[in-house]
Amino acid sequence: MRLRPAQHLRRQSDIRSVRQQGIRVDCGAFTVWWMARAGGAALPRACFVASTQAVGAAVLRNRAKRRMREIFRRKQGLLPPSCDLMLVARSSVNQWPFARLESAFAESCGRISSKLTPKSP
Repeated sequence: MRLRPAQHLRRQSDIRSVRQQGIRVDCGAFTVWWMARAGGAALPRACFVASTQAVGAAVLRNRAKRRMREIFRRKQGLLPPSCDLMLVARSSVNQWPFARLESAFAESCGRISSKLTPKSP
């Protein structure tokens, strides 16, 4: 699946609400903040954060964001469509093998999906 422009969280108010009202999932090399969204687009939306303090210089920050975007693009089918995410890079995001990052994200998607889907009696 392709990452569409409508899938990017761009407004500061949307990003702030995910951070303040969302739920945190630790993935080791990065942290996922997520929040269920009422209405809106039928696709999961995300923003990607890599700070100088956590990741380093611009080259490393850009690499970290590219890796997280690609993971989201590949694994977005595992997420419920009404979900907003914020992926925050840590220093180890550029050292982990890509397959390990993918499996950590897939595991977090499973946790998110299990909390959003109603359990049948």
